[in-house]
Amino acid sequence: MKRRLFLRAATISPLALPDWDVSLKPGKRIRFGICADLHNDLVPDGEQRLSAFIETMNDQKPDFIIQMGDFCMPKESNRPLMAIWDRFSGPKYHVIGNHETDGGFNHRQVVDFWQAKGTHYAYDAGGYHFVVLNGNEKNPNNASKGYPRYIGQEQRKWLAEDLAGTKLPTIIFCHQGIDNDLGGIEEAAAVRRIFEKANEQAGFTKVRMVFSGHHHQDYHNLINGIHYVQINSMSYFWAGESRNKTSYDESLLKKYPHLRSMLRYKEPIWALVTIYADGSAEVAGKQSGFMDATPSQVRLTEEESVYPVVPFISTRRFRPVKA
Repeated sequence: MKRRLFLRAATISPLALPDWDVSLKPGKRIRFGICADLHNDLVPDGEQRLSAFIETMNDQKPDFIIQMGDFCMPKESNRPLMAIWDRFSGPKYHVIGNHETDGGFNHRQVVDFWQAKGTHYAYDAGGYHFVVLNGNEKNPNNASKGYPRYIGQEQRKWLAEDLAGTKLPTIIFCHQGIDNDLGGIEEAAAVRRIFEKANEQAGFTKVRMVFSGHHHQDYHNLINGIHYVQINSMSYFWAGESRNKTSYDESLLKKYPHLRSMLRYKEPIWALVTIYADGSAEVAGKQSGFMDATPSQVRLTEEESVYPVVPFISTRRFRPVKA
């Protein structure tokens, strides 16, 4: 969670005001709900936040839902959270984050606990191909401390072969940003090149969108014709060790000692993604506010965060992609 983002974006879209009341255009092809970075093990209201998401998704009835990692550790005390997740009546997918292995857990334990399809995998839905990557592998050439944030050679080979094997337009999910210089996937340019080569070989924009979480911010980059969309955390922004001077009950701090390092959001936030038959797409985000402290109150500058620290996910609309 200790992170400062230094991102050099190729093209940065302006922030838009979130609008949850989406009027679907004719020709909807597929729609899915997406959330990121609940951090149930670090916040006192994770179950309530997830319940709000699941209730809304059951009402909206998307084709599937997906969580982008840092969801929960695979421990017995998180069984009630998984029961909430399982209330969604449609297909459900998982992306592994870096905090799932806190406490000494491994990726296989996470996959088994979540009943996920694998550490990395692919599936088809609504005429689209979806790829889930595991960005938490260890870089054999980098012995630096901290959480692994790497996609190894074996997984890259699998990715290239998977993309070559589908004729469908494709959307990618990865916990860490693949459009970051620091804080995202190490050697991200090599992974982006796999996407770009797949597009060149296909003769059309096969890989169209790449979604990530991890950074607890709200931004969009366009790199070589591919949209990279960051999905903000359901719960908070990590401001830095003990920067939040809000007075908390000592019993609460004892159970959740990282609260002083967070800027929590009042309500949980997520997005509903709709892809239309003409290739256009809409990411309809949800708005909240800060619960305890704001960036200005903890003197968090944009020079530190690079992108604005905001308690919402923007609504973004993308033009049709030419085949």
